[in-house]
Amino acid sequence: MAQSIHLINALKKILKAHDKTYADVAEHLDLSEASVKRLFSQQSFTLQRLDQICQLLDMEISDLLQHVHSRAPLKKLSLKQEQEIVADLELLLITVCILNHWSVQDIMSRFNLSEVHCIKHLTHLDRLKMIELLPLNRLKLRVAANFQWHENGPIQQFFINKIESDFFSSRFDEEHEKLIVINGMLAHSSNTVFQRKMEQLTREFDELNMADHKLPIDQRYGTTVVIAMRRWKYGLFSQFGKNS
Repeated sequence: MAQSIHLINALKKILKAHDKTYADVAEHLDLSEASVKRLFSQQSFTLQRLDQICQLLDMEISDLLQHVHSRAPLKKLSLKQEQEIVADLELLLITVCILNHWSVQDIMSRFNLSEVHCIKHLTHLDRLKMIELLPLNRLKLRVAANFQWHENGPIQQFFINKIESDFFSSRFDEEHEKLIVINGMLAHSSNTVFQRKMEQLTREFDELNMADHKLPIDQRYGTTVVIAMRRWKYGLFSQFGKNS
């Protein structure tokens, strides 16, 4: 169903780009304009109808599908693309800022980066289809709501290494900080339930992040949350194990 919605939306945009109206489509299909409006609203196109409209636009159905694919929100980069970002610290910085809805002006006001450097890196992100770079340095984020880095990929590994050396150096006693460490004995089924709750908490964080992105930059603060869970024995007590 979601794919058909993207297909119809793409068709509407292409019709508009070609200055074609529902009346033009109706004439081409030998239907009333009301019938054509109903086809679009109900998304009840047969392949034959879709092909006929594509003919009006002098294109094939495959061209329409390619357009949909090229405009679809990005869900994940390739490992090679992640490595490209990690290899350039400036690019990584700008990538993180853009994913958090910073503008070019926000970036230049906070960091010692020229407009030329920013545009260079934004052009790179445009090639990766993470953003669409618009006139006057405006940006359109093209990543999906569920966009994520590869598990144990270059980006994750980079931040894990930084977490080890930097993140946990805090005492977590400031108003905006909190550290909770819990342990217990869970069955496999309970572990699975708790992991689902962790995923739900992640989605709630993303929702808050999206809700706050329209606030001025000086009212938003970089915030990192680490949620981890694993089977683990304290190495401190390993000497007391039967096999030690």
